[in-house]
Amino acid sequence: MEPLAAIETIANALRNDPRVRALFLSGSYGNGLADEYSDIDFLLVAPEGATEEIAALWRRAVGATGEIVLWWHTQVRPALINAITEDWLRTDVVVLKPDQLRGQAKDKLKVLFDHDGLFDRLPDRSEILPPDPARLQYQFEEFIRILGLLPLGVGRKEYINGVLEIFHLRNLLVDLFIEETGAPYRGGALHLNRLITDEQKEILTSLPPPVAERDAMIATNLAYAAAYLPRARKLAKQWNVAWPERFEAAMWKRLREALSIEPPY
Repeated sequence: MEPLAAIETIANALRNDPRVRALFLSGSYGNGLADEYSDIDFLLVAPEGATEEIAALWRRAVGATGEIVLWWHTQVRPALINAITEDWLRTDVVVLKPDQLRGQAKDKLKVLFDHDGLFDRLPDRSEILPPDPARLQYQFEEFIRILGLLPLGVGRKEYINGVLEIFHLRNLLVDLFIEETGAPYRGGALHLNRLITDEQKEILTSLPPPVAERDAMIATNLAYAAAYLPRARKLAKQWNVAWPERFEAAMWKRLREALSIEPPY
């Protein structure tokens, strides 16, 4: 079923059920950035929140769009339910109680039905929050920690698993770039093109690919270090996050002693 038809089908299946007070589109369909590849994110409001009864209602509604071949019903609160139908229609729903709508805003939602006027009480625009200092510090330290594992991988000749470290470094570099741009409406994993700049894209595409070989593994780690660490220091200063000086110094000392490596910047 086509996405717009699926949205209408799901909304109509729930609209007259008194156990569901409101249904909104969120994600890219809610903020107007959806394309032909987007999944459909919903926000459902029920007085009792994420009960098994509501989950069963939702399953019936999604089942009306096609055969469900994947169903993930998380047990966290508020609940997130993921579903994929046989024709690969992907839907996610977050189930909230009315008093859990704090933090939502009109610019991130589109009303499908709203029996109690909840949408009208929301702020017009989402608050743009600064980066979480604790999260930034963790990311900086994690990058340094992974670099510090290089002598271990080289010493054990674990070049195949060493490739995995490069992907961790790359993910951290991407996270850093997104924090630099401060882009709103970040969406899922495959929305990077609209979140980072052309200059950042050029850096990512110019970095060497991971190769399961000693010299390539070392060179690629150092290339990521050169791309990441100076910019991370700048971001830390911008947001008043303490840089892990002693940790970084100990890491470079370890690389110098084990592999005769100096900082590449």
